[in-house]
Amino acid sequence: MAPRSSAPPADRSARRPAARPHDRRRAWLVTAMIVTFMVVNYADKSVLGLAAVPIMDELHISNSTYGLISSSFYLLFSLSGLVVGFFSSRISSRRMLFVMALLWAVAQLPVLVVAAVPTLVAGRVLLGVAEGPAASMSMHALYKWFPPERRGLPSALQIGGAAIGTLVSAPVLTWLITDFGWRSAYAVLAAVSLLWALVWQRTGHDGPFDRALPSRAEGARPVGHLPYRRLLLTGTVMGSVASAFGAAWALALAHAWLPAYLRTQLDLSPGSVATAISAVSALSLVLLLTVSPLMDALKARGVSSRWSTGAAQGVAVCVAGCAMAVFPFADGAVVRLLLIVVAFGTVAVAVPLHYVTAAEVVPAAQRGAVFGIVAATGTLPGLIVPFVTGRLIDAADTASAGYTTAFLIAAAVMLLAGASAIAAIRPERDARRVGLHTEQAPSPN
Repeated sequence: MAPRSSAPPADRSARRPAARPHDRRRAWLVTAMIVTFMVVNYADKSVLGLAAVPIMDELHISNSTYGLISSSFYLLFSLSGLVVGFFSSRISSRRMLFVMALLWAVAQLPVLVVAAVPTLVAGRVLLGVAEGPAASMSMHALYKWFPPERRGLPSALQIGGAAIGTLVSAPVLTWLITDFGWRSAYAVLAAVSLLWALVWQRTGHDGPFDRALPSRAEGARPVGHLPYRRLLLTGTVMGSVASAFGAAWALALAHAWLPAYLRTQLDLSPGSVATAISAVSALSLVLLLTVSPLMDALKARGVSSRWSTGAAQGVAVCVAGCAMAVFPFADGAVVRLLLIVVAFGTVAVAVPLHYVTAAEVVPAAQRGAVFGIVAATGTLPGLIVPFVTGRLIDAADTASAGYTTAFLIAAAVMLLAGASAIAAIRPERDARRVGLHTEQAPSPN
């Protein structure tokens, strides 16, 4: 039985008796809701990219202006993730996720009233504020239901929700955009976000693995609040930020420009574009559902976290970076599409693993804040990549040359970020250096 925390619960939901350590059914119900949360999250995020060509044609906007609209999503994205992360120990995850989903629904509405650049920007800024903490805080909520040694699969499923979101939303939203106009996609997403919030309000609960417990190992002592500077300057956290940064560069490029690139440069139909985007998400999902459980198995066999989770995320970003550098020059549409799938699909592996490695060197009470910092720093590419890519396309002699320059820059960043992660992430060493002992949570059996 877990000892009671001396701190009062943030709200009444923390006192509910349903959340017991052995309640596996509840843990997996919450996992299913969080996976669905990520599905909706990525559908909301990807709708602008899928509708890019019809929006640009209807509103007569340039590539640079469209890039500015896309980048506006990240204007307050990182700041929001950072601020909410620091409040995560005081506000229940149930309440935080509920409010986020409500804001997602509201963010889709301005463009339904007036379709113009200002309303597109306003909706994207609000959506960015509401989605900035989504990945880190939903992961934090998920970790409350599983002990450290069993977080690999739930983490992969949570991030897999992002892949499923794109996999499902690409054909569905493309169908809505093509047959009913791009505004219909925004209206449907508003309704879906609202529906998720209402269901979560009734089913969401905070789990029992919420606080770090004293280790019973010989010589161990309870871990209190550690200085954030000490935690953030560990190689593991900095390496985790690096892998997140490299992955986010590719993901920002994919969300904003990949559908337009496939339409305008490879001459694919809307349906074929949706299929290609779904193929990227399918690879991400397969990798997430195989790599993360494999990492758990390696840990169970005694393989260090440095190699089982640290090196894996760095290698994934490097492999994607190599494919990113090659595909603009590949001969043949099939070969180019396969390389595109690898370039934009492989980086998904890094997303759950950088949370896993960061969590190993951070006390549970500070985990939400550090996750917020990692997410805020790691997702900074989203603020510049869409706009810079639009400027490169407009400034180049041809659109194709502009895209190629953008992809080569992305490849260089990804290779540097992946190599940095491989070199820097050493959770066991850094946990000892900060004086953090392995979390001993109640057994779920």
